[in-house]
Amino acid sequence: MKIDFHSHVKISKQSMFHPAYFQEMMEEAKAAGLTAIAMTEHFNTIRFFDIYDYLDEHYSYMNGYYSVEGMQLFPGMEVDVQEGGHILLIGSREEILHVRHQLTGHLESSHFIGFDRLMELARASDLFTIGAHPYRESTPLAKHVSMKQLKQLDALDLNGKDLYKKGVITCQKELEQLAKETGLPIVGGSDTHQFIQYGSIMNQFDQTYLNHDQLREAVQNRKHRVQVSDDVSLKVRSATLIKKYMKKYLQQKQEHVV
Repeated sequence: MKIDFHSHVKISKQSMFHPAYFQEMMEEAKAAGLTAIAMTEHFNTIRFFDIYDYLDEHYSYMNGYYSVEGMQLFPGMEVDVQEGGHILLIGSREEILHVRHQLTGHLESSHFIGFDRLMELARASDLFTIGAHPYRESTPLAKHVSMKQLKQLDALDLNGKDLYKKGVITCQKELEQLAKETGLPIVGGSDTHQFIQYGSIMNQFDQTYLNHDQLREAVQNRKHRVQVSDDVSLKVRSATLIKKYMKKYLQQKQEHVV
C-alpha cells in the first residue's frame, strides 16, 4: 500500500469542484505509484459538500474508503485552528461530515476553532489527527501550541511543499527533532492541489489497510516507511507554477460568468 496523507482535489479554496479535474487527479495519482490517498480538502473551501455529493453518486464506499478507479480514497479534511496552524483529520465519511457540520460557525479566520476544542471533536468522532506542516512560515503550528497540546495528535506531517521550500535535509531534521520531543510518528503528505505533485512523497506499507483506524494503528506502530522522491523539488515547483496560472484562468472564467 502506498498512500499520500495530505492531498487536495480542488485547485484552490475559491474554485468550484470540477469532476473532470478530480478524475484526472486520481488517474495521475495512480500513475505516480500511489494506491491510496487521504482526501484532506480544506474545511472552509467553497461548496465543501459538493465533493462528497459527487463521490456518493459515482463511487462505492466500503469499509472506510471510496473505491475510485482502483484507488482507495479515505475521507478527511484540513482544518485551521485559532492559535495558528492546520490539522489534518482522517476518518469515516459519516464522522468527517459530522465534524464539518460542527465547524460551520468557524469558517472565517476571526472565528477559527481552538486547538483543544478541535481535539475534543476529533476524539469524540475517533478521527486520525495529523499536525500539518508544523514549521511552515505562514502557519507554524509547533510555535503556536504547547508541547503538551501537540502530544494529543497521532502524527506529524512531513510536507512536500516544505521539502521544496526549505530543502529536504533541513525540513527532515527539524521535524525529526519535533517527533523525538513529542514521541509522535512522522507521515508524508504531498499537500498537492495539482496532480504533477503526486509522488513527491508517499508512505509505503507492507499490507493494505481498509479504514483510518487500521492506518492509525499501523502508523503508531511504525509499520510504514516515508519515501521522498529524488524529483521532489521539480514536482512541487512545476505543480506550483501550473496551479498559479490555473487559478488565474479559473478566476477570470468565473468573473466572466458573473
